[in-house]
Amino acid sequence: MKATIITIGDEILIGQIIDTNSGFIAKSLDRIGVEVVEMISISDDKKHILDTFTQLQNKVDIVIVTGGLGPTKDDVTKKTFCEYFDDELVVDSKVLAHVTQLIEGFYKRPISQLNKDQALVPSTCTVLHNQVGTAPGMWMKKENTVFVSLPGVPYEMKCLVEEEIIPKIVREYERPYIIHKTILTYGQGESLVAERIEDWENNLPDFIKLAYLPNPGRVRLRLTARGSDKEKLEKAIEENVQSLDAIIHDIIVGYEENETIETVIGKLLSKQNKTISTAESCTGGRIASLLSSVQGSSKYFKGSVVSYATEAKVNVLGISQDLIDQYSVVSAQVASAMALSVKEMLKTDYAIATTGNAGPSKGDSDAEIGTVFIALATPDDIIVEEFNFGQPREKVIDRASIKSLEILQKEILKIVQ
Repeated sequence: MKATIITIGDEILIGQIIDTNSGFIAKSLDRIGVEVVEMISISDDKKHILDTFTQLQNKVDIVIVTGGLGPTKDDVTKKTFCEYFDDELVVDSKVLAHVTQLIEGFYKRPISQLNKDQALVPSTCTVLHNQVGTAPGMWMKKENTVFVSLPGVPYEMKCLVEEEIIPKIVREYERPYIIHKTILTYGQGESLVAERIEDWENNLPDFIKLAYLPNPGRVRLRLTARGSDKEKLEKAIEENVQSLDAIIHDIIVGYEENETIETVIGKLLSKQNKTISTAESCTGGRIASLLSSVQGSSKYFKGSVVSYATEAKVNVLGISQDLIDQYSVVSAQVASAMALSVKEMLKTDYAIATTGNAGPSKGDSDAEIGTVFIALATPDDIIVEEFNFGQPREKVIDRASIKSLEILQKEILKIVQ
């Protein structure tokens, strides 16, 4: 079963907002064996929408559209659906009752005509109940292709996908199994990893595909198996992962099922009932952002001091000016002091600190541009490493942030093992 995802909205095309809906829908479809072959972003223009629908007709099994379902004149999706399916808009009494209850009962204000118009749907569509918003989803089929329209508001879209779309597809369609396994590697670049596993990759079964997913400081290797025999796929994946581990065991730090390193670290810290804090200079809060992005992170992540300027290191973290003058603000000694200070300040088991010259020009230090010192204060020790991540600036920040989490993960795993 093949699918195309369409996002409608000029705000996406001009870069005003980032399309996160497509990624969520793609992951949801992938989990039930639906292959997404294309993602498209188009404008709120009737002709453009109609042309896109025509091009996709009978080429994919399902087209999922998000956006353009608001009550204002610039949202044209419902009218365009009617034109494509030669249909007309009618009032759905259940939707109207839901919208009325939401506006008058929850928001405590009179319902407007624009609100009431949200209950207008094509007469032949299957209405998908939007329990958290006013715009219902619409499911319509033409020849061999199903077209589904969903609101663009992320939390409304997610609710409809989870509660309506996925269950309906599972009930009505036979699908193959799609099994993924992602291996997390750190410390070597994509080309070097590829050279080391070339023979292994060449001997993968035809039904298993390998994808390289490189990021600064890390490479994820994703194995994907497709087929009708789930047990066969899982067994083949596991066997090939074991043979891969024998080749590059030194750089494998874990495995993920749609999990990032910050999620893995969160689970490790939670399991051990340990806490973490950060004191960041050159990374500017990026590490804290990664750690706090994980649901439930308040259990183990206690906070961060973004001591970007030298004065903040002195006045907030209490770093000695004499230490800075003697060793430079970008030094192993200052990084260590930062980690120990924030660890004591926030009473955590672990603390990460970063200080460096991210560029493009030097700050309060003569250290070479790209130089970063990363310190990790553990329950029993202090570890400091020096790196040069080169340029550009964004690369330095990304690599320093990921490398910090890599160091933390390795230290935590020493206790686990």
